[in-house]
Amino acid sequence: MDITALLNMMPGAAAQGLIWGVMAIGVYITYKILDVADLTVDGTMCTGGAVFIMLTVHGAPMAAALLGAFIAGMLAGLATGLFHTFCGIPAILAGILTQLALYSVNLRIMGQANQPISFRNYALLVSSRNVKAMTLENPILIGAIFCAAIVAVLYWFFGTELGSSLRATGANPNMARAQGIDTNFTKVLGLMLSNGLVALSSALLAQYQGFADVNMGRGAIVIGLAAVIIGEVLLSKVFRNFALLLVSVIVGSILYYVVYNVVIWLGLNTDDMKLITALIVAVFLSIPYWKGKYFDRPGKKGAGTHA
Repeated sequence: MDITALLNMMPGAAAQGLIWGVMAIGVYITYKILDVADLTVDGTMCTGGAVFIMLTVHGAPMAAALLGAFIAGMLAGLATGLFHTFCGIPAILAGILTQLALYSVNLRIMGQANQPISFRNYALLVSSRNVKAMTLENPILIGAIFCAAIVAVLYWFFGTELGSSLRATGANPNMARAQGIDTNFTKVLGLMLSNGLVALSSALLAQYQGFADVNMGRGAIVIGLAAVIIGEVLLSKVFRNFALLLVSVIVGSILYYVVYNVVIWLGLNTDDMKLITALIVAVFLSIPYWKGKYFDRPGKKGAGTHA
């Protein structure tokens, strides 16, 4: 095996990891902060790219197209939130319903299953063609700037009264309601913010790969969870600040794509990547349990049982 080939794959892994890191932050908001199981992600991960491409095809400027993708994702999150809070549907089922509906919506938006990006109206922010270029157009640099900006904005937002209300809802909804917080509103807001970020990531991914596909979001929730879990297990003891916890999610996403490219380099069948991802996530989810059961010092158990 040629180690040079593996090294040549690493810039692409870093670029994709940063792009998917934006999506993973969206998953982190629902999974860790809001404590809601949201499966809308698999549908939203196409919606953002579809909206972005169709807006640019019709001459919309880059900023407007990115904003349009973000808003489309927020609307998807709004649908899931209303299913959950207004209709009383469990969050996981609400996400599945929205995800199912988005498949048809995405086909309607694009008009076909696959829509290539148009290069006529604007210069791409991120493109796989520039992944090894030593210029300001390198997608690794652009992705890092996007991630840094998003982390900074979220760090500020979750320090505000509204952001703190959202965190309180996830931590203890009963106590949050006792403090006068409208938990239904904060749940909907969290789902909208999460899916807006997922759609923004999708818009960047569509640019990077040059097209949007109706199946581009399939399995996205698994990748997002992998990034969250890998980052948490490896860095949670070191990164305790909220902003650094968000950074750990991005690091987890990059590490996931490093592993992905190693799998390809080893010659393993890429059709098995979902299975490999599931096993990786299972292992990292099991580490805290194994540590508590087999490696914690005896004597802690029952220490407080004496009356």
